[in-house]
Amino acid sequence: MSDTAQRNRSGTPEHDPSGDPAEYARKASLGKRGGGDPAGRGRTTIADGVVEKIAGLAARDVLGVHAMGSGFSRTFGAVRDRVPGGKSAVTRGVKAEVGEVQTALDLEIVVDYGVSIIDVARDVRENVISAVERMTGLEVVEVNIAVSDVKLPDEEEDEPESRLQ
Repeated sequence: MSDTAQRNRSGTPEHDPSGDPAEYARKASLGKRGGGDPAGRGRTTIADGVVEKIAGLAARDVLGVHAMGSGFSRTFGAVRDRVPGGKSAVTRGVKAEVGEVQTALDLEIVVDYGVSIIDVARDVRENVISAVERMTGLEVVEVNIAVSDVKLPDEEEDEPESRLQ
């Protein structure tokens, strides 16, 4: 190799001594610090199920919320919870639509008898919005709440009796 060719090959920044310009660019970028905001160096996606779990737990924390979901989904969930290896349905009664920067939620709740439904719905909405926005960084654009039932003090639970003793 001539002296000029050797000098051009090893002396220019677009060439790595190994001869691979892409590898040189990768190594050069790794060596730079402060190359911009780390948050701008990739993309984070959050699954609908993640937001549903956060919202479900936040809604259940509100005083006056007896359960989540309709009667059928609660009964089915209670059976599923008893199956060995079955997961508890934290997302029961919660549906989320998640975009890149925003999310919308639909909740179905059962309230305890005697509580103000309007106050419980307001508290659920505030708790869910706070938890989802804090944990995910997504903007919660709406939380729709459907009250599907009221739990009376003398009503038995919807869970079926176990046949096992």
